[in-house]
Amino acid sequence: MALQQQTMAAAAIASLVAVLFLVAAVDGNEPGPPPPEPLRKYQTIHPGKKNQVLTCSKPTDHSKPCVATCPSRCPEECLVFCPTCATYCLCDFYPGFTCGDPRFTGADGNNFYFHGKKGQDFCIVSDAGLHINAHFIGKRNPAMSRDFTWIQALGIRFAEHRLYMGAQKTIMWDDEADRLELTFDGMPINIPNEINGQWQSTTVPALTITRTSQANGVNIELKGVFEILARVVPITDEDSRIHSYGVTEDDSLAHFDLGFKFYDLTDDVHGVLGQTYSTNYINKLSVSATMPIMGGGPRYVSSNIFATDCKVARFGSQAGISMITTRAT
Repeated sequence: MALQQQTMAAAAIASLVAVLFLVAAVDGNEPGPPPPEPLRKYQTIHPGKKNQVLTCSKPTDHSKPCVATCPSRCPEECLVFCPTCATYCLCDFYPGFTCGDPRFTGADGNNFYFHGKKGQDFCIVSDAGLHINAHFIGKRNPAMSRDFTWIQALGIRFAEHRLYMGAQKTIMWDDEADRLELTFDGMPINIPNEINGQWQSTTVPALTITRTSQANGVNIELKGVFEILARVVPITDEDSRIHSYGVTEDDSLAHFDLGFKFYDLTDDVHGVLGQTYSTNYINKLSVSATMPIMGGGPRYVSSNIFATDCKVARFGSQAGISMITTRAT
């Protein structure tokens, strides 16, 4: 019976995740797949704080606090499931969670880099009723022919709505200071600075943003359409030393680590990441490369963070807009 329940739980998670990626190393003493519960039932252990005492349930339940330790696969940050206090890595929910220099995991399970260009916007998903642009920041290494780049902001369009999320420029990084900027249809979004603090749109009730940590981490969900797990992170001195980023004291290069789930893309979807969700997609990346690079940058350039004018844009089909509007409301 236990094996059957575990199998059913794994199948439930697999059905929710569109990005397929197998985690190679799993500790023998780590739990199986996470329960198929909403992320609001999880708490985040912050980077560098590997042991924290967490009270997983309401104080009125008189539950004893637990000591949670992140798995060895993700020692710097993980999610804790309440009330069992089992811990899971972010990739257990969002396989191929993109970190650092923009790396994506396509729907076909292949990882790839897309370097983009400093100061420009690129369409990463474009479908009839959904369009997502990413703004890239960067740092030039004189010894290289390209910029080091990171995703600093997303501009998301569906129906007539515009959702913006950005990592604010930060000189001196502080884990406790929230550097996340959010707006919806041009109006600032304010979320209580507490784990599970939530904002819900009054015009689009299916749109919610929930904090996964007190600062810099959120889960954005448009029910039935997408989920985006985002956290703002800096380039640390150690990162800069190892990768020769050349980070200076005037900018910590705050950017996003991102995870995506899509629930109802059409077969005509395009964009850097979106194209991999089409059944017609043919992977032309070099399978022999350590990390293949997606080329064709000019095809994906957008004129601004909300523009739908990249050469592969699909956004604007009336049928798609109606579908998203109906679902969202």
